[in-house]
This record gives sequence, structure tokens and C-alpha cells, in this order.
Amino acid sequence: MIELYTHPMSPCAQKVRILLVEKGLDWRAHLIDLAQKENLKPEYLKLNPLGVVPTLVDAGKVVIESSIICEYLDDAYPQKTFRPEDSYDVSKMRFWMKHVDNKLHPSCGAIQWPMIMRPAMLERTPEERAALLEKIPEKPRRERQRRLIEMGLDAPDVADAVKTYRKTVLDMDKDLEGREWLIGESLTLADICLIPYFQTLFQFEWTGVYEDCPNVKQWAQKWFDRPSFIKAVRKDFTAENLEDCRRDGRAAWPKIEAYL
Repeated sequence: MIELYTHPMSPCAQKVRILLVEKGLDWRAHLIDLAQKENLKPEYLKLNPLGVVPTLVDAGKVVIESSIICEYLDDAYPQKTFRPEDSYDVSKMRFWMKHVDNKLHPSCGAIQWPMIMRPAMLERTPEERAALLEKIPEKPRRERQRRLIEMGLDAPDVADAVKTYRKTVLDMDKDLEGREWLIGESLTLADICLIPYFQTLFQFEWTGVYEDCPNVKQWAQKWFDRPSFIKAVRKDFTAENLEDCRRDGRAAWPKIEAYL
């Protein structure tokens, strides 16, 4: 059986869970508590040296990096594919997937990390925080988390992240004009890889980032109502958890809005 090391609020893990449900595959979830830094424990780093989620294990084969996992699953289980038939459409799909990996995901981390992970880190002693940060293998990610711990939503990373989010929304709105999905007439990995980043906006009530973009608004709502999204993402949010996110998000919205 496919095994997935995951966290409920990780957009990278969410997109893999959505794809697994869309494909109707059997899989087992292993929860990695990011707030407690289980992703930096030696046994997990042995499985995934980057110390991130998700990690997929399929018949003993370990696959890391969420977009690569999605392409692996689409190739390994082709009964229902989410890759366009047209080569040019495939190139456009991969463009959006690369944009998610290189631009949107770091931006989401910059705005979500102060809301979710920073409080738990501030409960630790300075020495404990420093020791945990040193375990992060990639220096840019390590230094960004250091800034986010020290400055929260006032970190320069946050302003840049909100602007990247907004540009992504505007570009998507153009591509969605007159169509249901981003590429061609069918749902593709591009749509699957993008939607978790709108869950982040939804859970904090930051939908003002895209409310004035009708095509994106319709696309996101279609996803939010989709059974695979509800099963793979929404069911992991308790009413209490969602209300906590919304309360904190409403308090932070004036700062996010000022960066738009």
C-alpha cells in the first residue's frame, strides 16, 4: 500500500492527498507534527533528507518533493491521468507547477509560518530554537525561518510573499478566462498543485487577495465544493481548528491587506 508522510495544513501534502483521492488509490497516512519538529528528527531525515513533507513510499520506493510525487503517481498509476494530451499544454502545466514550487510555495510559507509555527517556536528557549534551526539542511530556508520567528508578519519576506500571491492570482484570472480549468478543457496537475494555496487564504479569511478576480473566485469555489478536496483537505480541519485560524487571520488581515 502507498504510504504518505503528511501534515494536514501543508499545501504540498494537500496536493498529493487530493491527487491520491482523485485517482481512487488506497493509501495510508503517517502524520508528521511540524510544530513539534518531527520532520527534523533523525529517523525522518533518513527518509527525507530535506526534512519536509510530504514523503511518499510506494512498494519500498521513496519519492520526495510534492510536484515530483504528483508526476510519479500520474505515471505509475495511469488509469486516470491528469496530464494533457497535447505537448504544448503539458509545457503550460509544467510552467504552473514550477511557478508553484519556486514562487508560490515559498510565499505561502512566509505568510502561513508566522500564523501556525511561530507560536510553538516562541514557547521554546532561545537555545532550543537555535538548535532546531541548525537542523534545517537548506540555508535559505533556515535563515527565512529565523527572520519569521524574530519578526513575524513584519518580516520583509511577508510583504514580498503577498505581492507574489497577488500576481499569481491576476495571471490565473487571465488564463481562466472562458474556461473551467487552467489548461485545456480538463482538470490537470496544474489545478491540483495550485488549489491548496487558496485553502490557506480561505482558512485565514484572506480571500480578499482574490475576491475581485471573478474567474479565480469561481475556480476556487468549484474546488472547495469538489468531493476530492473535501475528503483530502477539509475533513482534516475541525470546526475548532478552523475557527482558531479564522480568528487569527482576521486579526492579521489589515497587515496582509496593506501589502497588496
